[in-house]
Amino acid sequence: MAFTKKKTDAQELPEVLPVHVGFIMDGNGRWAKKRGMPRTYGHVQGALAFRKLLRYANEIGVKYMSFYAFSTENWKRPDDEVHALMDLMRKYLKEAYEHFDLRTRFVLLGDEDGFEADLRQQYIDIQKDTVDFERMTAGIAANYGSRNEITHACRELAQLVKEGKLEPEDITEDMISQHLYTKDMPDVDLMIRPGGEQRLSNFLLWQIAYSEFYVTDVLWPDFNRYDFLRALLSYQGRNRRFGGV
Repeated sequence: MAFTKKKTDAQELPEVLPVHVGFIMDGNGRWAKKRGMPRTYGHVQGALAFRKLLRYANEIGVKYMSFYAFSTENWKRPDDEVHALMDLMRKYLKEAYEHFDLRTRFVLLGDEDGFEADLRQQYIDIQKDTVDFERMTAGIAANYGSRNEITHACRELAQLVKEGKLEPEDITEDMISQHLYTKDMPDVDLMIRPGGEQRLSNFLLWQIAYSEFYVTDVLWPDFNRYDFLRALLSYQGRNRRFGGV
């Protein structure tokens, strides 16, 4: 199936949509460098792409989205870049209240204790204030690392065993899933990585066991609804066997 930008959204939209789409938002720095701009400018443009894509995905009926915004390893970046990213988070979380028409529930995927007090409170507030929204769930992976997430889940289960509330042999895959940050979200159906890199970058390693992958050379600030539709059309053509024949 193919489409052009001249077609209407209804004609473009695939018949089969993934329930949960993950995004590794990559390429902001390279986008800025190509234009002779500082990396921080690329992150500003990346945030605009995020807003537009979230609204479009909401409109077409995607139920769950996860966005890799800031990893536990990103703290190693230059201080000015880290500060700029934190300020962008503050700005977006404040502006999110202006878009409650989307009826999108926001969930932090990550350790809120790693943020400064005001930003941590913003994450707490947006989750509380959108908890009853049911049109879409948007997971924002910030101060996130999948190995840390799995380690945290194992520690919680180990504590239950230590307290005599759980037997080791009773631990199941579903139980582990319920102790991850994504406990209220299904596994990822489609993982999209703009920017051309072909690696997972420690993102949702448990949740992507049977995900379909889509990699594009389009840098994240340039990624738009038509690029998203190409990914959705690619997904529609996949034969998902989940280990079967």
